[in-house]
Amino acid sequence: MEQKVIIRRYRPADEEAVVDLWSRAVKIAHPFIEGEGEGERARKMREVYLVEADNWVAEASGRVVGLLGLLGAEIGGLFVAPEAQGRGVGRALVEHAVSLHGEVTLEVYEQNLRARRFYELVGFTEQGRRPDEETGHTMISLRR
Repeated sequence: MEQKVIIRRYRPADEEAVVDLWSRAVKIAHPFIEGEGEGERARKMREVYLVEADNWVAEASGRVVGLLGLLGAEIGGLFVAPEAQGRGVGRALVEHAVSLHGEVTLEVYEQNLRARRFYELVGFTEQGRRPDEETGHTMISLRR
């Protein structure tokens, strides 16, 4: 069931809600990464990504349920709260990125099968693969 999703610019007041949904979403998406969603990775999220990226949030029923982080035309991060997944939030965020940049790229962990299926459904195609320096896991480059 799709819900009405509003996409707006990230505001510093969104930090707690965004870090919480990010942490819960990545622990499910990346169980193969030690310490995912906490500690050093959470610090980087707060101090680097939320500061340096062009961040947008998805709101449904007045709650922040998704985060889109853009680095130019690259989707550096796309996260949807677990309870809001499968309801059109991720698709709305991807469409927002495309509306801003036309063509967009991103990287996804090879082992994140759910995200890979989602990106395929919304029209991304594989461009290449590389090992992630930080984790050693394989990253797949996608373009739409």
